[in-house]
Amino acid sequence: MLDHESVPRHIRSLPPPEAPCALELRGVTRSFGSGDAAVAALAAVDVRFPAGSWTAVMGPSGSGKSTLLNCAGGLERPTAGRIVVAGRDITDASDAELTALRHGTIGFVFQHFNLIGSLTAEQNVALPLRLAGRRTSKSEVRRVLADVGLADRIHHRPRELSGGQQQRVAIARAMACRPAVLLADEPTGALDSRAAKAVLQILRSMVDAGQTIVMVTHDPLAAAAADAVLFLSDGRIVDNLARPSAREVADRLARMEEASSWTESVS
Repeated sequence: MLDHESVPRHIRSLPPPEAPCALELRGVTRSFGSGDAAVAALAAVDVRFPAGSWTAVMGPSGSGKSTLLNCAGGLERPTAGRIVVAGRDITDASDAELTALRHGTIGFVFQHFNLIGSLTAEQNVALPLRLAGRRTSKSEVRRVLADVGLADRIHHRPRELSGGQQQRVAIARAMACRPAVLLADEPTGALDSRAAKAVLQILRSMVDAGQTIVMVTHDPLAAAAADAVLFLSDGRIVDNLARPSAREVADRLARMEEASSWTESVS
């Protein structure tokens, strides 16, 4: 475990208070188990994600990255603290309210795509819009698929698409809902370098259009495409780099792993 008291005081995980904020976690703790067996996946995390920004979240396995995304999107409820999305406190929102929120304000891109195998690319993109009761036209859905380079794959089912193409369908599905905040879990994790580059370009275009992206990744190249990189360890924010190079990200991760290995060896 890292010595969090040794983190320099000049490290700031929060933008200036006046910056427009799309997503905020205020003292968020997420614990599993109880009593002496309780484990804090997140420990009093304070962080603000400015509107129209792209933040990569990195850290060792078990550092709390996926838990942060799940709490931010209302898939898990925090044990303590508050979560504010687009100016609305969702901490105590009902399941129905959270479902409605995920149909519009918050979008997800999952690591394993979560596409429905019996539906075409076009139908997969249109489905969440239909579930939300929103009217949409075939031309609109096809435009979004064309934006991610899949104009010639609209009638293909997931099994007929490559991993990169399936990921782009998943991104198109999120884009079609025009969420204020997009939460992406390892969106390039299973892709080759060419497909990963295409996905990162799509994400950048979404940020340029004013959307906010929080992306969990283990890839320094993917993280370097973001505006900032947040580092977690043992459920706490331990560093924050603005527009770093892939080398800077890799070096920071290496130092974290070395510190973790050294602590384990002497404990």
